[in-house]
Amino acid sequence: MKAVVLVGGEGTRLRPLTETTPKPLVPLMDRASLDFVLDHLATHGVLQVVLSSPHLESTFHPFIEARHGRPEIAWVTESEPLGTGGAIVNALDRLTPGEPFFALNGDILTDLDLTAMLAFHRERGAVATIALHRVSDARPFGLVPTEADGRVREFLEKPSDPVPGDINAGTYVLEPEALAGWKPGVNVSIERDIFPAVIASGRPVFGFVSEAYWLDLGTPEKYLQAHFDMMEGKVHGVVYPSPYLGAGAEVDPRAHLGRRVVLGPGARVGAEARVEDSVLHRGAVVGARALVAGSILGPSSEVGQGATVTGSVLGEGARVLAGQTAADARVPSSS
Repeated sequence: MKAVVLVGGEGTRLRPLTETTPKPLVPLMDRASLDFVLDHLATHGVLQVVLSSPHLESTFHPFIEARHGRPEIAWVTESEPLGTGGAIVNALDRLTPGEPFFALNGDILTDLDLTAMLAFHRERGAVATIALHRVSDARPFGLVPTEADGRVREFLEKPSDPVPGDINAGTYVLEPEALAGWKPGVNVSIERDIFPAVIASGRPVFGFVSEAYWLDLGTPEKYLQAHFDMMEGKVHGVVYPSPYLGAGAEVDPRAHLGRRVVLGPGARVGAEARVEDSVLHRGAVVGARALVAGSILGPSSEVGQGATVTGSVLGEGARVLAGQTAADARVPSSS
């Protein structure tokens, strides 16, 4: 079994973290978030994954070289952004002709049972199967209505009013024939172009609804929530202590760490500092008597003595000087 993982998004909602690091490589607990995606695929028998991205491409190569074991990674260079559908079409020559494959967004944390989804796809003779996630408010996502047997009727635009329903969860099983007629090298959306065309043609497209954990990591709030959920055991097969301290992290005995705190490798928290509901990346520093709450501190960023940082995101190397306050701020990476 093979898979295509879409890692080309620019991660604009996570800036300034993504000014220097592609969104799939932003740390999640102790590893890049993409590591969790790849490990999950390997658990369900995926032997090879195709990755492609036009954004900060050079930063992916050290990650690929550092990966060991399965799945094997093949890289496809995108000279320009191809969209969610175009990237998959562009990878078809790396896949096995006539065999189904997984395609998925690289910024989703999920414990979806891919083995069950593939079996569902085959049992129904589908050309495409879309993982669906049930939400109480579909406004940010749009709706995917299905028949009683799971067949997808259509893709709907994002509703203006809060309504419950099934949304596209960003994981698919596809037959190569579902992409027939789409030319490589063309920017195409799988949601707006390919799926509506396949549905309109009468070919069988099914929705696979599950109760799996699912979270889009695209905003600071969701990014923080993913860490909290992992520490609280909400993601099947993932276990981390709470709070979590990476290798070489240092906490002064007089500092206070809340339960929902993650310190990356080499992060430091000074005397009488207080850190709550926050993630500190590699080498981040919180000075003495400082307060950090509901925030993300990028690599090698620093919060000075007595400073207050709440609801904020600091880019790589960013500084909040001693005694200053950053509230609901985005502090850019240092040049």
